[in-house]
Amino acid sequence: MTAVSNTFGMMQEAESFIKSKCSQKADYGIILGTGLGRLADSIQKSAEIPYETIPHFPLSTVETHAGKLICGQISGKNVVAMQGRFHFYEGYSFAQVVFPVRVMKLLGVKTLIVSNACGGINPQFGPGSIMVITDHINLLPGNPLIGSNDNRIGPRFPDMSEPYSQKLIECVMNVAQQKKIRLERGVYAAMTGPSLETRAEYRMLKTLGADVIGMSTVPEVIAAVHCGMAVLGLSVVTDSCLPDALEPADINKIIATASVAEPKLVMLIEEVLKTL
Repeated sequence: MTAVSNTFGMMQEAESFIKSKCSQKADYGIILGTGLGRLADSIQKSAEIPYETIPHFPLSTVETHAGKLICGQISGKNVVAMQGRFHFYEGYSFAQVVFPVRVMKLLGVKTLIVSNACGGINPQFGPGSIMVITDHINLLPGNPLIGSNDNRIGPRFPDMSEPYSQKLIECVMNVAQQKKIRLERGVYAAMTGPSLETRAEYRMLKTLGADVIGMSTVPEVIAAVHCGMAVLGLSVVTDSCLPDALEPADINKIIATASVAEPKLVMLIEEVLKTL
């Protein structure tokens, strides 16, 4: 069996197991990032499945990631949500990082909503700001599509001219306006971590056109586009990354800032799902 056909077989095994625990079809997928796992409380749950029980799923090693796949409904829509994601810095391959996204596709997901906590490079985006991602810069040392392609998953050369759906961006901007939530727009850059960036790296990122910096999201979005999904990306800015006013990072403070912004993020996602 070739590696690429084995990947699809592994996806099918995970799909079958999840369907044995939750029979509902999921139209929407959600990935909950650092400090943003409480959106799971808004889900009318039909099943909670620990990652360690799902065939071929990696395990979350980050303390703030619960490591559960949740099936249920939000705003009357069938969803499957990852309460905790996987990162390249945890030692996983990019194929492992995006494996759950590919399984979501088999479960019926057509739209992926991905959230993350990030550092703000744009000086106008202070801690607690929420940004809708309009584009990204991949500074990770790889791409989840490298290697043999399986056309059952997606095309060899997926177009990335609109990785984040303009329709979904407009939808969430309208929701934010109606709910009087300030919502920024900008470019997300991904680097490996887990060490945070240096002053020189922040200057480089600003020169490249990045508004925020994080350690996730881009691989999952590439895989989702490859699978034919529409993507909405939302970032919570947890700290300022201004090279001339840089302070030592406090991870507990970063997580606390994400938690404070979380109710607004939850409201945005709930209202977006109502309108779709």
